[in-house]
Amino acid sequence: MSDQPTVLFVCVHNAGRSQMAAGYAKAIGGDRIRVLSGGSEPGNQINPTAVAAMAEEGIDITGNTPQLLLTDDVRASDAVITMGCGDACPIFPGKRYEDWELTDPAGKGIDEVRPIRDDIKRRVSALLAELLPEPTA
Repeated sequence: MSDQPTVLFVCVHNAGRSQMAAGYAKAIGGDRIRVLSGGSEPGNQINPTAVAAMAEEGIDITGNTPQLLLTDDVRASDAVITMGCGDACPIFPGKRYEDWELTDPAGKGIDEVRPIRDDIKRRVSALLAELLPEPTA
């Protein structure tokens, strides 16, 4: 499917925000979208509180591992969503870039992570509504 858009979610450690966003994008977009994620300084593991918060939504991100942000991933993406990684992301002309200001869930308890998760869900839903054509019956 050549018209399948690719979206890349980037945060510093690729352990919380970008992983939650990628989880939602895969759950909401299914096979209509290609989802990538990476970090400028990948952590050692996914934030366990982010995993727990996503599990409450029925989305399992336990098998994910933080990945290094690759220039090729940026080049291959139609939309690049950054979350607090500043200028670490390479810029290519003609790409859609958005910087989502989101609190870093690192070191926070589940009650503090839920609103971050919910904000990410709202933003991902809006993004996919713009990127994906309406499914035809």
